[in-house]
Amino acid sequence: MSDPSGAANIPDSRGINFYTSDPGFAPLLRSYLGEAAFGALEPRLHTLGQRASDELDQWALAADHHPPVLQHRTRRGEPLQHIDKHADYVALERVAYAELGLAAMSHQPNPPAPLVKYALTYLFVQAEFGLCCPVSMTDSLTRTLRRFGAPELVARYLPDLASQDFDTLYQGAMFMTEQAAGSDVARIATRAARSKDAQGNEVWRLHGDKWFCSNADADLAMVLARADDAPPGIKGLALFLLPKTLPDGTRNAYRIVRLKDKLGSRSMASGEIVLEGAQAYLIGEVGRGFHQMADMINMSRLSNGVRAAGLMRRAVTEALHVARHREAFGRKLIEMPLMQRQLLKMMLPAEQARSMFMRIATLLPRADGGDELAAKCVRILTPLIKFRACRDARRVTGDAMEVRGGVGYIEEWSDARLVRDAHLGSIWEGTSNIVALDVARAAKREGALDSLARYVRAELAEAALPDASAALLRGVFERAGAALESVAECGRDESVRQAASALYHAATAVFMACEAARAAPDFRRLALAHLIVRHKLLPRDPLDLDARDAHAAPLRALVEERALALDEAMQLLPVH
Repeated sequence: MSDPSGAANIPDSRGINFYTSDPGFAPLLRSYLGEAAFGALEPRLHTLGQRASDELDQWALAADHHPPVLQHRTRRGEPLQHIDKHADYVALERVAYAELGLAAMSHQPNPPAPLVKYALTYLFVQAEFGLCCPVSMTDSLTRTLRRFGAPELVARYLPDLASQDFDTLYQGAMFMTEQAAGSDVARIATRAARSKDAQGNEVWRLHGDKWFCSNADADLAMVLARADDAPPGIKGLALFLLPKTLPDGTRNAYRIVRLKDKLGSRSMASGEIVLEGAQAYLIGEVGRGFHQMADMINMSRLSNGVRAAGLMRRAVTEALHVARHREAFGRKLIEMPLMQRQLLKMMLPAEQARSMFMRIATLLPRADGGDELAAKCVRILTPLIKFRACRDARRVTGDAMEVRGGVGYIEEWSDARLVRDAHLGSIWEGTSNIVALDVARAAKREGALDSLARYVRAELAEAALPDASAALLRGVFERAGAALESVAECGRDESVRQAASALYHAATAVFMACEAARAAPDFRRLALAHLIVRHKLLPRDPLDLDARDAHAAPLRALVEERALALDEAMQLLPVH
């Protein structure tokens, strides 16, 4: 029977499994985790992949359309300061915090590899983006508290931060941004003064305005403030732990002035906060606040990269579903060469980000265990993924909306939400300019570029790659490293984004090629590495049109996410 409405030609992905519909995810994750750890995790991935496409996505859509509301007072005029969250957002919180334990996982006895947490986050964010910010901040706050906090503070708060009991667990936040001090942290004006509590114990009290506080009603927040007797600039900053509720059960002395009406991440409450003598606990030493907060920020930046990768994969999944099922002019969209080209342009950055976050997550335990080379690699790769992947997500989600067409512009579908959410990553925890400069800072001042170069050379030497591919990848990485080194040495800030992008493309090409060597006989990721070099790192005449049907077979296989033989991957090796 014909369908006069044409609804059958509007493909709907609701109900597909985001895990099983992504054929590259499982083999890649297995290669990083190993058989035992992957086998233990895979049933959870199957379940989450199905839920993310179905009920979690429906909850996320409802929460996005019904943002939180701040209640200042009770109906009798009593101070309340309560944020009403939509029931579906609370349901998502229960899944993320309690069922999956995304914020608590790394802080349990004998925790799994960090990649387990990030793999689950990668799937969860394909349904809900906004909540992943509070989850990440809770995780990062707990890490920072454990690393730098006094033992008595850790003993007091760690059990609730690492809990998966939804009714009692604590959520975390960081309150850093001020109107005059966004990226220029040295201008922070919030003051911290020593005082005495009701029992005569010495405490710190905070006074000031914080302009952008996400997860505004968190149980605990890390706050940067300037001690009254401290010098100006970064050297005068200290890091404080701010509890929402004091030990005697009373509300701490700060107010949420209003919530932000945001472009994206609408489901999550971001607000302006006034500190009015709020009691807080010093973390570490006065003068070390920024450096301690930087560790928390770096972990949030890595989470940003994971979220960007997840958003891009959701966008690619949606675009592929549409292209495979929608017909136009007598053919499926995916059969059309121009559509294949557009899909490949989306796939490439999505796969780059996926390889990059998995590589960083694998290096992280080594770095925390004292491996200096791994620590320096994490130091430079983390701002690198934050800089490049978060910008790529804006374009990839927009292109996916275009694949769906006019329907994609309608708020009943996921596309508009993905586009809005994608713009957040390249702003929070440092805008693109700031993070690119941080890449150069890590390269020059901290020697991280030399460590990364040693790591990359060792990886290429170990991988059983064809000589031509290895030589190509080694050459473009050395050139990209030299470009960044030159920019960093000479202080050529105007070129730092270009150099950082080149290093990102070269590093991800190497990582993806090495992944292909472990995945033989499937060399799909080597083919993708060749395309990165061809389109992102080598010169090209914009008026030299592509030859008709050149490399059509391997490119079609990439679009269809099929395995490639080595000879097919080598067809895409650039000749220069």
